[in-house]
Amino acid sequence: MLDWAFVAVAVPAVLFAGISKGGFGSGAAFAATPLLALVVPPAQALALMLPLLIVMDAAALRPYWRKWDAQSARLLILGGLPGTAAGWALVAVVDPDAFRLIIGLVAVGFVLWSGARAAGWIVIRPRPVGPLAGLCWGFAAGLTSFVAHAGGPAAAVYMLARGLSKTAFQATSVIVFTVGNALKAVAFATLGLFTPEMLGAAIALAPVAVAGTWLGVRAHHWVSDRTFFALTWALLLAAGGKLIADGLG
Repeated sequence: MLDWAFVAVAVPAVLFAGISKGGFGSGAAFAATPLLALVVPPAQALALMLPLLIVMDAAALRPYWRKWDAQSARLLILGGLPGTAAGWALVAVVDPDAFRLIIGLVAVGFVLWSGARAAGWIVIRPRPVGPLAGLCWGFAAGLTSFVAHAGGPAAAVYMLARGLSKTAFQATSVIVFTVGNALKAVAFATLGLFTPEMLGAAIALAPVAVAGTWLGVRAHHWVSDRTFFALTWALLLAAGGKLIADGLG
């Protein structure tokens, strides 16, 4: 697994994901999975990223400790439990080409959604939202997180509607996905997705994950969100389009 092609893709992908997890609400962290799926089978890409996401969660937890919105976090976590279970059931019956198609469609869909928001075609204004909305978006986040490590957009819709501050948004994302990724690790283990080779690659990449998270925490207050996410969208669009083509082919 640790050949030059893998390293050339994995190191920047994991670094980019760590920066997103550490400072930008984890939405762009999803870009790492479709990028890795270009050089390893999709199920291996999912399994490889999960330990690294857990490392990033642990690194980001202390700087944002208790800065989250408790109600939002609680509802998203509770809704994420059945969402994770639904993802577990889906992954058990999906073949590799379907994985590629699912991850690719989510990637391109996220770019389109983000672009529409940036252009003002979709406006999410802070407004009162009830507990049911939090549970529903938590379910969507749990499901998409399990099948593609792409729960960030669903959680973001709910948190944006709640009108959270930038730091509360980031901290809530950290605690929600800290819990969610821990649950996913148990489910992934029952599916036999963790292999010695994959875990060895994850250990080798762990310092990159920590470094990226550290950079993200520091960049939280001074890096332009617009620049960062513009690059994310370009990477996601290219990788997602390639995966869709491979999945259909």
